[in-house]
Amino acid sequence: MVEIEQRLVMLIDDEPAQCRLITALAAREGWRTIVVKDADSAIATLGTRQGMLLSAIILDQWVPGDDACDLIAELKSRRPALPILMLTTSASPLLAVEAMRAGATDYLVKPVAPDRLMQALRAATTREAPLAELQPLTEKMSANPDFESMVGASSGFRTALAIAAKAARGHTPVLIEGESGSGKEMLTRAIHAASMRAKLPLRMINVGTTPPNSIESALFGHEKGAFPGAFDRQIGAIQHCDGGTLMLDEVDRLPESMQHRLLEALTRGDCRPIGARHSFRVDVRYIFAANFALKDLVEEGHFLPDLYQAMSAVALTLPPLRERTGDIAALARHFLGKIGEQPGLRPLGITDGALALLAAYDWPGNVRQLQAVLFRAAVFCDSDALTSDDFPQLADMVSQGAAAGVNGHVQESAGITLFTPDGNLRPLEQIEGDVIRLAIGHYRGRMTEVARRLGIGRSTLYRKLSDLGIDNVA
Repeated sequence: MVEIEQRLVMLIDDEPAQCRLITALAAREGWRTIVVKDADSAIATLGTRQGMLLSAIILDQWVPGDDACDLIAELKSRRPALPILMLTTSASPLLAVEAMRAGATDYLVKPVAPDRLMQALRAATTREAPLAELQPLTEKMSANPDFESMVGASSGFRTALAIAAKAARGHTPVLIEGESGSGKEMLTRAIHAASMRAKLPLRMINVGTTPPNSIESALFGHEKGAFPGAFDRQIGAIQHCDGGTLMLDEVDRLPESMQHRLLEALTRGDCRPIGARHSFRVDVRYIFAANFALKDLVEEGHFLPDLYQAMSAVALTLPPLRERTGDIAALARHFLGKIGEQPGLRPLGITDGALALLAAYDWPGNVRQLQAVLFRAAVFCDSDALTSDDFPQLADMVSQGAAAGVNGHVQESAGITLFTPDGNLRPLEQIEGDVIRLAIGHYRGRMTEVARRLGIGRSTLYRKLSDLGIDNVA
């Protein structure tokens, strides 16, 4: 009973529907929610018996309005160790910076997907590293992406980009597989921007965060009166993207009934809204993204083989960040440059020690998580460059992971792994390959500059690229 009472969260919100939703979501993970409707009640609750047992606070910015940061600072002054998650409709980086400096642990832009809200709550109350709570903000820093803005020199990553760039000129469906946060959405935007459809609509639908009973309507639309609650006619995403591009994210979570519907739309090139008597011919470029290998789902009987074949005319896989640690230094500098352009922040450098720490972590949230962690560190950095001291939570987790390994032997240099997990030095050829990839990423593929900085001739560099099997990214 005591354990349950300690898992208390206070929700500061005056919107009944949202209160019911968050209370229900929190209950699924063993939380009990105390709901208060205004700032005064929230401060008063801190002094009660229940308030002393709180493990977290969720604050909707709408309640205190412009005084939200003042309320956060007041709550933190009374309970410094209590995590505070702020919900807001604003995607302003400046507001995020102000809220975090006032003491907010996380900043979530509404509407927030249920799994993202619960992930942020878990991360705030455990030693888990932040994953995607800053996603809406970091995505704003990557506006109008193209292939040149996608940083990375690892072989697997460059291969995926080469396939995508070639596919962008065509019209066939593209399947992008890769872990969450590995860059599937940004790659989709780059494909669309490089295609002949660049000036036409691009729409993205996340299957995983769309309620199962709403997916069909979201994709195909519906006629007025087609089902209870269909008070108006709605145009679906497929018809809306006629001439443009439609991306379905987390397509591996598509219900079986919708798999048949989607297969029909792909093979026939049309769209039939729910309740409509006739189909509409559409010209849509489909891009599908999956967090898991669809081929495995097909073999397990969870995904239609015909649909998999139809959507994978062009297929590529984005490698996870832990498989491209040589790119971390270039990615970190790239993101810090973008972060420094945001209101309330400034350009920052990063030390070799900090880069070594970033490279030692396995990044379950991949590139998206790296960007969020750098954003958070930049908010609180008072010097001109981030050091390992600016990532205390990350340092703790890396230390714990090292303690669990062989002799806890983890040594890095500017993102280059020198030792194997068993404590032995890696082969020189592998280290040299990582150094070359790092240099290519750092100097953005300017091969003359790469050769000069490495102290070798350009012809020698290209010979090494060939010997090491590194794609030519010049």
